[in-house]
Amino acid sequence: MKKTWLFLVICLTSYVALGQTVRERINFDDDWYFAYGHPFDKTKDYHTGTSYFTYLAKARYGADGAAAADFDHRAWRPVNLPHDWAVEVPFDAKASHSHGYKAVGPGFPETSVGWYRKIFFIDSTQLGHQIFLDFDGVSRDSKVWVNGHYLGNEPSGYQSFSYNISDIINYGADNVVAVRADVSMEEGWYYEGAGIYRHVWLRTTPALHIPKDGLFVHSEVTDSHAQVFIETEVDNKGDAEQHFSVRHRVLDAAGNMVVQSADETAALLPMDNALLKTRVQVEAPQLWGLDTPYMYQLVTEIWADGQLIDQYQTSFGIRTIYFDADKGFFLNGKHAKLKGTNNHQDHAGVGCAMPDELIRWRLQQLKNMGSNAIRSSHNPPTPELLDLCDEMGILVINENRLMGTTNKALYELERLIKRDRNHPSVIVWSIGNEEWGIEWNEIGARMTQTMQNFARRVDPTRPVNVAISGGWGQGSSTTVEIMGYNYLVHGDTDEHHKNFPHQPSIGTEEGSTFATRGVYFEDNERQYKVAYDVKPRPGWFTIQEGWKHYAERDYLSGMFIWTGFDYRGESTPYTWPSVTSYFGMMDVCGFPKDNVFYLKSWWQDEPVLHLLPHWNWQGKEGDTIDVWVYSNCQELELLLNEQSLGTKTMPLNGHLSWKVPYAPGTIKAIGYNNGEHVLTKAHTSTGAPQQINLKAHQTVLKEQNDLAVITVEVHDEKGLHVPTANNLIEFEIDGPGKIIGLGNGNPTSHEKEVFIDNYQQIELPETSLYSLTDAKLARQLTVLDKKEQKYIKQLEAEKALVTEFVLAEMPNENQIYTWYYIHVGQKQRVYLNGHLLSAQLSANDKHASFVIDNSLLKKGTNHVLLITQPFEPQNEWDKPNRKAGVIQVITESELPNRQLFNGLAQVLVQSTGEPGQITLKAKSEGLQEGAICLDVVP
Repeated sequence: MKKTWLFLVICLTSYVALGQTVRERINFDDDWYFAYGHPFDKTKDYHTGTSYFTYLAKARYGADGAAAADFDHRAWRPVNLPHDWAVEVPFDAKASHSHGYKAVGPGFPETSVGWYRKIFFIDSTQLGHQIFLDFDGVSRDSKVWVNGHYLGNEPSGYQSFSYNISDIINYGADNVVAVRADVSMEEGWYYEGAGIYRHVWLRTTPALHIPKDGLFVHSEVTDSHAQVFIETEVDNKGDAEQHFSVRHRVLDAAGNMVVQSADETAALLPMDNALLKTRVQVEAPQLWGLDTPYMYQLVTEIWADGQLIDQYQTSFGIRTIYFDADKGFFLNGKHAKLKGTNNHQDHAGVGCAMPDELIRWRLQQLKNMGSNAIRSSHNPPTPELLDLCDEMGILVINENRLMGTTNKALYELERLIKRDRNHPSVIVWSIGNEEWGIEWNEIGARMTQTMQNFARRVDPTRPVNVAISGGWGQGSSTTVEIMGYNYLVHGDTDEHHKNFPHQPSIGTEEGSTFATRGVYFEDNERQYKVAYDVKPRPGWFTIQEGWKHYAERDYLSGMFIWTGFDYRGESTPYTWPSVTSYFGMMDVCGFPKDNVFYLKSWWQDEPVLHLLPHWNWQGKEGDTIDVWVYSNCQELELLLNEQSLGTKTMPLNGHLSWKVPYAPGTIKAIGYNNGEHVLTKAHTSTGAPQQINLKAHQTVLKEQNDLAVITVEVHDEKGLHVPTANNLIEFEIDGPGKIIGLGNGNPTSHEKEVFIDNYQQIELPETSLYSLTDAKLARQLTVLDKKEQKYIKQLEAEKALVTEFVLAEMPNENQIYTWYYIHVGQKQRVYLNGHLLSAQLSANDKHASFVIDNSLLKKGTNHVLLITQPFEPQNEWDKPNRKAGVIQVITESELPNRQLFNGLAQVLVQSTGEPGQITLKAKSEGLQEGAICLDVVP
């Protein structure tokens, strides 16, 4: 045994409001407004940052444009979070290859900045408490304002961040938060999405409280008990010195108390903080593991003057891990081979903005394959993913975004570790990936050592890893605790292990094979790769060759395949029109490719038999078809139309294949163990598509933001799935649900993934001011009817304000024009193209708006006339409003539709907040309609 780590990990810090405490953590995802800004054209960025004093010059005073507290965002599009605007824009051949050719980023300024605004109310009783806005992740380069106060900037799209807004809240009144995200510059080299693609939370605590990520628990486990070490940070944000005590209780999964700590007392001056350490002993602990991910609860309380001040609740698991340089990885003292995948946060239809249930569904697909681990390549994951890994028993390599040893870079690493160090699923901190500029040299060695030392200070309970693609035996690989091999083509693991015998190791990336689901003859013209497991490039390894290498060597702790799922971007070996990768064991929808079943055969113990390809080869009669069988059965027999083609013995970690002349009918494989029949798998040639069929992974949804992943396929007249069908399917939905995304796994498809109404804004130019007798006004007045002209002539003290806007086309029946009015005077008479819209609009009506009859609009110039007493400046520096608002144009979307790809498509349906029944209907020309009902329950 070379290097060993033995420890306990606690996970999932969450917040509760109990008894006398005021701690709350409220989901802040709903009721936002979104609109595009601009990275450099200030007129298209709502003139933000153009005032004499900018938001960087003075507190609040300089907030202008869309950052201003009183900015009118009513014309923006309503959205709920998570939201990824990049998935909504079209594909474009000139866009970034690495980001899936979506029309955002370099070269697309019109869609590379997004603004979000939300109004929220804080009760006056909250004054004196600490109030925080917590962002789990915003892509990218976000700036945040609350009530016009600039809070700060987070450049990374992956870091979670938080702002204390206690002092700038309007208590007992409305407040507004504004967020600007800018993806003009790419952070990663893969699809990253755009916008607030993770959750946002409103967190309230007492002045004396445990801060976010302020609790750390680790332990030492013996045969009979666990020593649980608890480190608790306490902040005093109040005005007076506080004397207090901290108490901890450990609860089992049923809520029964296991052990309670003695009280620890301390005192804190205003704006001071303290770190308190204690330990408790848990007798006969139930250990967190892959098959039994048992979770305890830790309840931490702060008491002062006999009153419960704060309560902080943490879910945690007790377990031990260590990496042995010769024997690999051990969990709770038992050897466990890591069978992992790498994954980006990206799914068909929704991009990076994955609902929690979709993350759960994806993790379950990996578990179904036999995988027991994931690597968060190449950035800190969304917190909900780690919560689910804790719950489901999945191990995690948690990866930092960027190597570096400046104070800023180390702070980024510290934020990641402090946020996630309480998750039992996390077993390794990865501080870098394929840093080609430094990984092979002395700079890489020094940086790795420094970051590793720093990480061990923040969390001494886990080892550190670097994923290295070249220079094995040099640079970073000489100083890192856990060696990460990226691709066997880059070196000899046996030689490296011989030269570094005390260094544990993991295959952090292996594979990068190319496969298109359902394709068995390469078609480079259409950019489809075969789904057979073949070498991606000369000298590289297949999935089977990679797994055999890692399975046969005890010193290798395991292997992480690149990748579990396809993702947008990196469409190697192709470029446009390919828009997704080909690396995944599953496509971008999560539909399994055939390689899934090779891994399932050898990554878990249940009997497996998978036969490929399908048997629809009309026109290829007599041609030789490669037939493969993935199975863990000892012997396999293949039959064509009940005629045996022979029986073969399955090699360990291998597969079997036959060359079969095609004839329509049924190809069948039978698996045997010890001569006994175990499994049968058959493919039968099908007829033409007849009937649409819909299947949901769950048919009962919770009210708020739950999800059904619905598979769409077609059957022939005998009810057989048609694996070659490519029909265009149209969808209609009714009830308390919405379609949030569609996909089919086709790497070259440029179909819409999101069907939403199109929102545009026509900003009315500043009005020109005239007296009612001004000759320049005559043309505006003559278009009014005589009654209106007569009425206006009687007005003496009032003025006329005139502006106009241009429409390139006449409105159509699918468009709705709404004028969100901003007052220019106390009482206003409002005309559009000579038609009276309001006779006496009062400035007291703060939310005035007009839904415009399309018949009042015309192609070309449209005229606006306002008769009023204009606002006058109260101070010499005042500039009274002369802009009468914005006209919102909503163009209704077409019905959602998607073409099947090799027999499959996917629809994501989300509940919208009310109980009832959702009905999804699917139609296609010449096919029988399909439908499915989903029950939404409280």
